[in-house]
Amino acid sequence: IKHMMAFIEQEANEKAEEIDAKAEEEFNIEKGRLVQTQRLKIMEYYEKKEKQIEQQKKIQMSNLMNQARLKVLKARDDLIADLLNEAKQRLAKVVKDSARYQTLLDGLVLQGFYQLLEPRIAVRCRKQDLPMVKAAVQKSIPIYKNATKRDVDVHIDQDNFLPEDIAGGVEIYNSDGKIKVSNTLESRLDLVAQQV
Repeated sequence: IKHMMAFIEQEANEKAEEIDAKAEEEFNIEKGRLVQTQRLKIMEYYEKKEKQIEQQKKIQMSNLMNQARLKVLKARDDLIADLLNEAKQRLAKVVKDSARYQTLLDGLVLQGFYQLLEPRIAVRCRKQDLPMVKAAVQKSIPIYKNATKRDVDVHIDQDNFLPEDIAGGVEIYNSDGKIKVSNTLESRLDLVAQQV
């Protein structure tokens, strides 16, 4: 009987050890699976965080670049405005030098004739420029006729002068006044400003 009891006890111990070993193995497998699952979740979480940080960096960098571009554009606009103001002041000096201004008016009048290419033309100027514009017109007519082989009848409008506060120059119209070439000093300066 003792021998049988020892055998049963040994078998029970072996069975218990077997169950313990199996339970330990299942526990380790489940623990490994849970650890792996959590590790993957943690890795995904940090990958997302890294991507968010990278995205924020890109947005921040883009904002900084845009701010820098805006500063550059503002500085450029300020510089152009300063240059235009300086140019306007210099224009006033050119007008005061009657010889230079006469040469300039000659060129502006002739250029207006070429731009219109009309048989009848009206010229407007400031009241104080009238004698110089008359001289420019008289000088330009033969040059225009010779270059284009066309006659031109020029009328200087003495009823509608250009405003006194402009720097100078002329406006030239076709006979019905529908086509205008603005060759005032301000309009020429505006053309230059648009090209900058």
